[in-house]
Amino acid sequence: MRRDWLQPLSLVLASAATGYIAWSGHVLALPAAIVFPALWSMARNRRAASAVAAAYFLAASRGLPQGVAAFYHSDIWPGLILWLVASSGFVLVHTALWSAHSGGWKALRYTIAMALMAVPPFGIVGWAHPVTAAGVLFPAWGWAGLGAVAAGLAIMTTRYRPAAAIALVSFWLWSAAFWTAPDIGRGWQGVDLQLADSLGRNISLARHSDLAATLRAQRRPSAAHMLLPESALGFWTPSVDRLWQQQLTGTDVDVIAGAAVVDPEGYENVLVHVSATEGEILYRERMPVPGSMWQPWLPLIGRSGGARADFFANPIVSVGGQRLAPLICYEQLVTWPILQSMFHDPDLIIAIGNGWWTKETSIIAIQRASTEAWARLFGKPFVMSFNT
Repeated sequence: MRRDWLQPLSLVLASAATGYIAWSGHVLALPAAIVFPALWSMARNRRAASAVAAAYFLAASRGLPQGVAAFYHSDIWPGLILWLVASSGFVLVHTALWSAHSGGWKALRYTIAMALMAVPPFGIVGWAHPVTAAGVLFPAWGWAGLGAVAAGLAIMTTRYRPAAAIALVSFWLWSAAFWTAPDIGRGWQGVDLQLADSLGRNISLARHSDLAATLRAQRRPSAAHMLLPESALGFWTPSVDRLWQQQLTGTDVDVIAGAAVVDPEGYENVLVHVSATEGEILYRERMPVPGSMWQPWLPLIGRSGGARADFFANPIVSVGGQRLAPLICYEQLVTWPILQSMFHDPDLIIAIGNGWWTKETSIIAIQRASTEAWARLFGKPFVMSFNT
């Protein structure tokens, strides 16, 4: 009788530890996620597999309840509810695809689970995807490295898991011993801000002037392109466009910054590109944050509002002859936006966020670690800019 509950409990605790360690915000810890498929496959029944999946996902996304409470200035309960709801897709997929059969059949089912959690609709909440570890295990291997880690994760569900584990851990140790961070894009400079929740909400002339002054003060001589965080320019209008062109008059720098474009149906979270001579919308976010930004149920109840999602739009944009892969905030936590961009072989990854609400959580650190891992996998330079 004791073994009836001891083995499932051990798997659940191990799965929670795996999620916690892998998604601690340290890029070299990401390969700890390779343990998850082994734990999932060792579950004796579907209920145990469900518990193992839930433990991993909830531990990996543990900063969500506190972050939601800070965002909405509420108590912890709305965050806890959203935390559980967000885990439902991951748990559902891994529960449905679990099988009592062993060997290649279970490996195939786990491969299907990986694929489902990488793309919409389940990929919309596909955080903490174990394949992100590919950037640490196989830096600069590109698509071959992604395939290698996917194969390794699938083998971890079979009786050959000891051999797979030894191989993957060996790559992990080798990579950690010689780890170097990706290059920062040449001619690029990311500017981090500490403006808390006022960024994007204070849209006064004084705020825009202060931001321009900050750029002038922090600009390095080699910087031709400067990156500002999500929401930095507030609402993007013709007036704001002209204002920033005036602010940049007499300089040879251009600015890429987050903003919002509003219309009667809702709004779009965008990147804009502005210089002394022109301004334009550069990129429209493919995947805004579900719930707080993207609210697809509103049209069904006859209401407007919320951010639009362009799931597979504009994976690549161009600035100064360079092809860029843009990632805004939430897109750094899910899998398909970066993979879609990598299909087009960009020159540089740019990533921005407005994470004031993540204070005392590891969310921004996880975003940075995830972006760094993808940049290392594909051998791309990257530049980031966050507001806290």
